Amino acid sequence: MTKTWNNRAWFMVLPVLLLVAFSAVIPLMTVVNYSVQDTFGNNVFFWAGTEWYQDVLSSDRFWNAMGRNLAFSAIILAIEIPLGIFIALNMPRKGWGVPICLVLMALPLLIPWNVVGTIWQVFGRIDIGLLGRTLAAMGIDYNYVNDPFDAWVTVIVMDVWHWTSLVVLLSYAGLVSIPDAYYQAARIDGASRWAIFRYIQLPKMNRVLLIAVLLRFMDSFMIYTEPFVVTGGGPGNTTTFLSIDLVKLAIGEFNLGEAAAMSIIYFLIILLLSWVFYTVMTNAGSEK
Repeated sequence: MTKTWNNRAWFMVLPVLLLVAFSAVIPLMTVVNYSVQDTFGNNVFFWAGTEWYQDVLSSDRFWNAMGRNLAFSAIILAIEIPLGIFIALNMPRKGWGVPICLVLMALPLLIPWNVVGTIWQVFGRIDIGLLGRTLAAMGIDYNYVNDPFDAWVTVIVMDVWHWTSLVVLLSYAGLVSIPDAYYQAARIDGASRWAIFRYIQLPKMNRVLLIAVLLRFMDSFMIYTEPFVVTGGGPGNTTTFLSIDLVKLAIGEFNLGEAAAMSIIYFLIILLLSWVFYTVMTNAGSEK
């Protein structure tokens, strides 16, 4: 008996595939095309091969921006993941406090990125900002416009304020999905609070924490709007991350070939590091 396959369902998926091709694949191919060609204007291009890729990979400018990006992502993950887990552990599981806490946690996530940057730009100003004037009144020399350390602290605190809620909500979802029977067994055995977290809560949260780490790594590594609005990449190039440097190269200097090559390398680095994160954390979870 020959089995016949009904392939008409693919016609239902076809609009989605066309939309993805139009919004993702075609622009990506355009960038690839620019990265291997050069032009002197008038929409006339000639083959450049891997010249732009070699220029990017041999540029100190690219590697310095890469180092700043990696440092920023590492700091963000080191702060937001433990902080998000801690807040989720102390949130109520039942009662009227649950919806209030969830709404409060979701509020920062609803604010657009450019608005977040504007809020912290005004908030940190030493002349009219609440944070800047308060620190000045306390005798603390704070100026994110001129001091590189203050600029970094401002960008990091801003990102923590904006995105820790995402880790909190994901961790809380993992916690509330743990059956009460596990906690009852732990109480019978006389397990400590740390033992409950180490052997019950943390293993049960490993999947949502994997999602949290991947999302926060990708977002922090691609950050652009907030630091650009607050510091503009300064002072100097202190907070010029890869995304900001890429925009300066493409729009400010109108170097489309090198900018296209940098964007492809940028994309591949994010893809590779995300795959490494996923593989390491998945293997660690399976070993447990």
